[in-house]
Amino acid sequence: MKQVTIGPNDAGQRLDKYLTKTYPNLPQAMMYKSIRKKDIKCNGKRCEISTRLNVGDVLTMYLKDEFFQQSPKEYDFLKAPSKLNILYEDENLMLLDKKPGLIVHPDEHYHFDSLIARVQHYLYGKGEFQPENEASFAPALINRIDRNTGGIVMAAKNAETLRIMNEKVKQRELTKLYLCIVHGHMPKRAETLEGFLEKNEKQNRVYISHKPTKDTKSIRTRYRVLAERGRYSLLEVELLTGRTHQIRAHLASIGHPLAGDGKYGTNAINKECGFKYQALYSYKLRFNFTTPAGILEYLNGRTFETKEIWFLKDFYQWPELAPQGTIL
Repeated sequence: MKQVTIGPNDAGQRLDKYLTKTYPNLPQAMMYKSIRKKDIKCNGKRCEISTRLNVGDVLTMYLKDEFFQQSPKEYDFLKAPSKLNILYEDENLMLLDKKPGLIVHPDEHYHFDSLIARVQHYLYGKGEFQPENEASFAPALINRIDRNTGGIVMAAKNAETLRIMNEKVKQRELTKLYLCIVHGHMPKRAETLEGFLEKNEKQNRVYISHKPTKDTKSIRTRYRVLAERGRYSLLEVELLTGRTHQIRAHLASIGHPLAGDGKYGTNAINKECGFKYQALYSYKLRFNFTTPAGILEYLNGRTFETKEIWFLKDFYQWPELAPQGTIL
């Protein structure tokens, strides 16, 4: 027999999902049979496969010990550095200033270093993340940005924060602003661009059109010009929709590709500016909660901004003075 008490990070899950994640040696057929025969009980009572677990629930399982065995784990995240650029941190949330070149999640070329691995290593070192005590939750990223884009990425330290913030992102109760350098001068000092985006998974790129099709999603991108230097413009951009590569592809589609963008830009422009990465940075984040935020209500109305934006110094060293009144 084994008894476990459900903690905050495991609450809210269906019983079968929890058991599958926690005890990989327990065959599904046996799990379902054990629930049906009351060999698995919740708070001493019969439960269902779909029973939602709550904090403090006690599971009692009358099964052989072999089904509860969990082989010792070598944590891959410990192979990543624990170094992070932390913009803000509290008991629930971290705001990280990710530098270009670092992937946020593992991919097929994963070599153990990613932003999420660094977060988990960092919190493990602080004693705030102990995988052996967590049945199903691990610190997780709330948003993501491209490998070669820099800027603010949010990380949740607990399941409740992740749940709340995922909903806030979905309901667009956050404002995310980007800085970027584009080739050429924009036709208007400020404008909201509209279009339709189609994603090509095999090519890992997107295509922008002016008419919708069954494969496209609508996009809206708002920009304003902050400064101009030579043949380049510095823009502040707000994503009114959040699609893959939206800023890069949308601006390129109207003839103003990002400096340094090898996918949507041109080699001649990139060679001229000499940038290793696309000049794009998620530099400001504002929490605009319009619905209850539970344990995160204290963040409402707060704004966070990163100051170290790698391409700004180069931009202002290019010929021609920036116009009067620029904000940077």
